[in-house]
Order: sequence, then structure tokens, then C-alpha cells
Amino acid sequence: MRYAKDTATIGPAGAGRSKANGHRCDGGRLLISLQVLAVLICGSAFAAAPIASEPAINAAQTHQHHAGHRIQFDASGMVMNSNSSELPRGCSAISRDHEFEVSAGTEFATRYPGSTYAMSQHEYTVEPCSRVTVTFINTDEVRHQWMVHGLPRYLYPQGMFHLEAAGGARQTGTFIVPSDNRTYLVHCDIPQHMEKGMKGQLIVGSGSGDLWAVPGISRAFNSDDYLATYSFLVLALAVAVGMLSTLWLLWR
Repeated sequence: MRYAKDTATIGPAGAGRSKANGHRCDGGRLLISLQVLAVLICGSAFAAAPIASEPAINAAQTHQHHAGHRIQFDASGMVMNSNSSELPRGCSAISRDHEFEVSAGTEFATRYPGSTYAMSQHEYTVEPCSRVTVTFINTDEVRHQWMVHGLPRYLYPQGMFHLEAAGGARQTGTFIVPSDNRTYLVHCDIPQHMEKGMKGQLIVGSGSGDLWAVPGISRAFNSDDYLATYSFLVLALAVAVGMLSTLWLLWR
């Protein structure tokens, strides 16, 4: 059995076509390589971007049970550990009376991008040994709280003063601050309300420094950035590489 063997004669024209095809093939491989490189660069940037996490709720700040607390409550809400007469240690008399009317709700969050809830006032300054009366007004349909943490436990069980108002309700309570210069946490203890904007600070005397992530007062410990600061530059570089490689192939 005989087999036919085809042969091709490559002349100058054929050699030119073969060379051109080789250039196109090389250019195609280069384009693919550049695009793969751009994808890898973008993927690495997104993978390296820090994921903003919500601060964990400290178990010491929760109040699962109210044993030992002085509580007044009804359908409109609750007042816990109100104290208008018993002086903290180190206080010989009431230095001054302060009254604050504080509203809370979603309508106040528009001033703070990224927040869902907020208060009409996030910072309160009083003198040591002051008597503080707070009227807390809830303008939302969900309940909110106005709580102070870190007060002396011998006078305030669990170290807290607590107002809670049902939707559309208000509560009023009084407490006396200690004699030391300190900054106290004020917040709503309902899950995720503090993280979404319901956080403030009570400055007694000269205070002890700003707390972090108080709306309108201090920066957050973790900023709400969903990409690393350099990711946009890397993304722009990858797009530019892709465009330049495409133009280079078109104009060859």
C-alpha cells in the first residue's frame, strides 16, 4: 500500500504570511497574559482589603437579669438606678444641677453617614458631684435606651444608670456623678444600636479623654472602608494596563 505525502512549498509570500500569523499569535498571548495579570492584581487587592468588623459587645455591658437594680417600669419603658439624693464617696454636697433633654431616632442619623440611629446630643459635660436629670425621648417606633456605664457599684448596681423608652415614649431619671474627672460611656444597649450610631460620652470635670466612635466627636476605631486605601490605585492600574495592551494590538 502506498501512502501519498503532501508537501508544501513556502515561497516569499507564504513566509510573510507565516511571520504575520506568528506575530498575531505572540500578540494574542501577550494580551491574554496582561489580562490574567490584571485579574490577579485585582484579586490580590480585594483579598488583602481589611474587612470592617463590628466591635464585640462586652458581656459586662449586658444586663441579662436585673437582680439588685432599683427599677421603675411600665408600658412606656423603664428607669433603672435613679438616685437624686445619695452622694457618692468624695462628694460633700451637690455641686450643680444639670438637666438634659435628649431625643433618639433615625431622623438624627442623617448627620452621620453610615449610621442608622443617633441622638440629638452625643456629648454631655458636667462638674464632679453634679446631679444630672435626663429626659429621654424616643422618636422611633422601636425602643431605645440611654445608659451610663462605669458609675460606682456601691451606689449604682452593675455600675449603670439606665433609661429605656418604648416607641414614641419618654422617660426621665436622675443620678449623681462621682467626684473624679472621668469620661463615661453613654449608649443604647439594644443589640447593634450602639454600633449603628447610638453612642455618646458623659464628661465629668476635665474628663479622661474622648471615647472612640462617638458620632460627631471622635473617629471610629475601625473605619467603614470596604476596600484597602490602595485598592483603587491598583484597580486603576490594572484597567490602564488592559486598555494599553488592547490599543497596542490594534495599532500594530
